[in-house]
Amino acid sequence: MPHPLAAMFDLHPAFPATSESVGDLALCHVRLHGDARWPWLVLLPRVAGATELEHLSGAERGRLVEEVVQAGTAVRAVGEALGLPVAKLNVGQLGNITPQLHVHVIGRWAGDPAWPGPVWGHGTAAAFDADGLERALAAARASLAL
Repeated sequence: MPHPLAAMFDLHPAFPATSESVGDLALCHVRLHGDARWPWLVLLPRVAGATELEHLSGAERGRLVEEVVQAGTAVRAVGEALGLPVAKLNVGQLGNITPQLHVHVIGRWAGDPAWPGPVWGHGTAAAFDADGLERALAAARASLAL
């Protein structure tokens, strides 16, 4: 069940500028990160003012973990749709630049553009072409039943 303050949830402006909406799970708003080099979803708990995991209730933290697992399956589906087979999932919750609580779920494989290092700060993001964006969004939505 969404947090009672979800109606007051505002998306930080950095997210629409760098990602596309996939849809809403029970707790999180899901976005496709706008870098075609990796299958990459971002989960944003719809809890007003949350910047840290400690701002979620115990039940919400449990729900977040379940949604991270769902997002991992969806990231694999996005990778398959884009011809980028995922061998390893990277999950990160940093928030150093964008403070709103969010969790990255990124598909990785040996030989990907940043392998084996972190994806952050590696090169320049590659924009999706229209077909690739549509395939990625469709795969994520189908996997997440959105």
